[in-house]
Amino acid sequence: MSVGYDLIVRGGLVVTPDGVRQLDLCIGGGEITAVTENAPGGRREVDATGLHVFPGVVDAHVHLNEPGRTAWEGFETGTRALAAGGATTFCDMPLNSSPPVLTPERFEEKAALGRAKSLLDFGLWGGLTPLNLEQLDDLAECGVMGLKAFMSHSGLEEFPAADDLTLFEGMQTARRHGLVVATHAESNELTRRLSEVARAGGKTGVRDYLESRPVVTEIEAVQRALLFAHETGAALHLVHVSSGEAVALAYEAKQKGTDVTTETCPHYLHFTDEDVERVGAALKCAPPLRSRQVQDELWRELLAGHIDIVGSDHSPAPPDMKISTDFFNLWGGISGAQSTLNVLLEAAWHQRGVPLEIVAALAALNPARRFGLSGKGQLAAGFDADFTLVNLNERFTLTDLHDRWQHNPYRGQSFQGQVQSTYVRGRAVYQHGQFAQPGQARVLKPARLS
Repeated sequence: MSVGYDLIVRGGLVVTPDGVRQLDLCIGGGEITAVTENAPGGRREVDATGLHVFPGVVDAHVHLNEPGRTAWEGFETGTRALAAGGATTFCDMPLNSSPPVLTPERFEEKAALGRAKSLLDFGLWGGLTPLNLEQLDDLAECGVMGLKAFMSHSGLEEFPAADDLTLFEGMQTARRHGLVVATHAESNELTRRLSEVARAGGKTGVRDYLESRPVVTEIEAVQRALLFAHETGAALHLVHVSSGEAVALAYEAKQKGTDVTTETCPHYLHFTDEDVERVGAALKCAPPLRSRQVQDELWRELLAGHIDIVGSDHSPAPPDMKISTDFFNLWGGISGAQSTLNVLLEAAWHQRGVPLEIVAALAALNPARRFGLSGKGQLAAGFDADFTLVNLNERFTLTDLHDRWQHNPYRGQSFQGQVQSTYVRGRAVYQHGQFAQPGQARVLKPARLS
């Protein structure tokens, strides 16, 4: 007897927290109602035989830049790239939109644009800067995912770095509201002075830039952030960590009771400093890409289970901002929204044997849990029907890109496992290069930490 499911995804290899099993995904009203064998018929069916069914990627770290810098990227193009890479949910950072999300008014403005233009459900981070300490309570009440602070220069004057007192007081506010504080952890003093000394000496090349932001600049800032989190009791999230040493510090603090999670990015796992010298501007970021030795240490921490989340830190810019004879002057951001799952499948699963359920946890389950995204990140009854179908038997070369400027540095590289389609709440938003129309996105508000 038919139960009246809206959709059955039949016969796929479903990636759950407990492993991979051939099961049917039963969907009704946009939610998963059952994950079972031999499900009765639905109104519609998708044959997933031979495909893996992953929970949709939850990318908690993207810069889609709308409003104000939509020429850099916007909700429409950015979410197409995300969907083509298997993402169903994202959290947009408070910069590089202009003005940044430092007040409730800016939050509401960005949320309205996202509802109209995004293919995917999303949350919005609020900023933590010296300019808006008095606005943090109101930002918390309007539903930000958490508060984002830079411990070094952000590259934008309208989003200044948080000095120690600002960061400390911001963590106190976040603790009161049960919100996470995300920090870009690089020492402002060290990075500023090292850059000044290099440029004063006429050193403006790729290697000069890399050497102006050594690992110690990350370690020093991570130590301060961990200290402040411990003293305030705030939940700390270290974004785009580039070194195994920084991960180890955070893991040690976690074992001693500090509420901290660690994120790294696909580019730190996939590229090294030698690639920056070869590729150039498309791989400039901060913290910068590291040596093979430092990358190996980062992988050791990931394989030990000490890294919680992998997020893209998609941060595009127009082509003219990626052209200069002075590498310090180039915009520092990597366009990788489309490639997070591909890099994890290639580098973690295919090359290093990381189980698929761990890949899914890094990309979906853990960010959903950390940021209180109810109904996201897992393929189980009662969760949103957010999933992506992936052919792990197919090796492909990345050629078709969907972000605005298509500066993805992974272009032309080979990956094991191609995304076939992506569904948000049971609705296909991406299928074999074709996209649905936007306009059904939900703005997500976090479940507060206790």
